[in-house]
Amino acid sequence: MRFTRWRLLAAALAGIATLAVSGCAIDHSGQDDTKPTIRIAYQTFPSGDLVVKHNRWLEEALPDYNIAWTKFDSGADINTAFIAGRVDFGALGSSPVARGLSAPLHIPYQVAFVLDVAGDNEALVARNGTGIETIADLRGKRIATAFASTAHYSLLAALDRNGLRAGDVQLVDLQPQASLAAWDRGDVDAVYTWLPTLDQLRASGKTLITSRELATAGKPTLDLGVVSTQFAQQHPEVVDTWRRIQARALDTIRDNPGEAAEAAEAVAAEIGITPDAAAQQLKQGVFLTKTQLTSADWLGSEGAVGNIAVNLRSAAEFLAAQRQIDAAPPAQTFQDAIYVKGLPGVLDQ
Repeated sequence: MRFTRWRLLAAALAGIATLAVSGCAIDHSGQDDTKPTIRIAYQTFPSGDLVVKHNRWLEEALPDYNIAWTKFDSGADINTAFIAGRVDFGALGSSPVARGLSAPLHIPYQVAFVLDVAGDNEALVARNGTGIETIADLRGKRIATAFASTAHYSLLAALDRNGLRAGDVQLVDLQPQASLAAWDRGDVDAVYTWLPTLDQLRASGKTLITSRELATAGKPTLDLGVVSTQFAQQHPEVVDTWRRIQARALDTIRDNPGEAAEAAEAVAAEIGITPDAAAQQLKQGVFLTKTQLTSADWLGSEGAVGNIAVNLRSAAEFLAAQRQIDAAPPAQTFQDAIYVKGLPGVLDQ
């Protein structure tokens, strides 16, 4: 179905209304009403963002601010929160970011960090007993995924590589936990989603393709840290601190064997799994070094935006070809949406 400007805006406005009425899972613990508040949208996929949250590193580094963490189920929901002006920072996938930067949303935010590159932590799994052995077998089957997510983008790319279009299957828009419930009931035949739900599906299903395989084939997906353009303009020093803290979390996950247990325990506590399971899930993602983050392949540096802008435009072009958005914006839109102020110096401090 074609997503017209009216449908997208109507969906966003409906989401804003829901946020206003019911809110989300917001952590207000330890807040001081005399301090300004930094509002952070997060998701529970295994990442350095959860390490930062659990260890309260931002609270330590920014004592003059309240830090309000709000849990969301998908990047589409975080886009809605940005439209509503309810968050300053957010963790969401490259596909939702590409959509957010495109018409009709035109969300005024910028990519300031790469939380991870999707590897085996996102995948398409077919339920045992369905007779599905290959992606070609999905024709006419019911497949669940969270619409406008990186998983949705990867699912469409996987179908396309195997000669199928979205209309050749029955797509069902479900968030990860809802897709697991539908799976258990036998309502869907396959699911493309991410950790931690993915591991629960794998227990009774067959992995058909992972996002790592799609990245090798030229369709990479990323989890990105974005910041409101207005907030970045008004508080560049806060953005610098946030980026340094995120880089510290990546170092903890990847480079410090003595602290690996700390990272796993933090992720485990935030997701509600064992530290061993969290450690295994962290191993399935790809976490960049500071040198990689500021290289031409990724964020780049001040005055020389990296290839991530090209990646996002490619995602938008693919979404347009799949009639998920009307058209991909010009390349300059994505160049302008990469926040590289002060890089690489900021991360070396």
